[in-house]
Amino acid sequence: MSQTTTAIAPYLSVWRGADAIKFYKAAFAAEELERYEYMEKIGHATLRINGGIINLADEFPEHEAQIGNVAPETLGGRTTFTIMLYVDDADTWFDRAIAAGAASVRACSDEFYGRHGKVRDPFGHVWGLVTLKTPAAD
Repeated sequence: MSQTTTAIAPYLSVWRGADAIKFYKAAFAAEELERYEYMEKIGHATLRINGGIINLADEFPEHEAQIGNVAPETLGGRTTFTIMLYVDDADTWFDRAIAAGAASVRACSDEFYGRHGKVRDPFGHVWGLVTLKTPAAD
């Protein structure tokens, strides 16, 4: 696989794609790998976040039948999935996302599997920020 692909990667539909890229850089230290503009919108972009890949594009309602998804704003701010982002320090990532403009869905707390919090980005997507517990030595 190339540096812009992984075995599976979410493809986000957003309004204001260029702003979304700026947000993901500030909130999640995203690295922009590629960007293609189309009709004064983001036609496609690939970002690397903490070693993983996400793709995104502005919503193109006129092509929904071929694209197959819409931005959360079109769904009244709802989304049908959560992106799980496994990180070294969930609290630090959570705080950085909030400082960049995300809204808290659930503050970080200790869970049986580790530390976990959720944020909604300004474009409607929900991110779970998770630091897994280190397995106990036998």
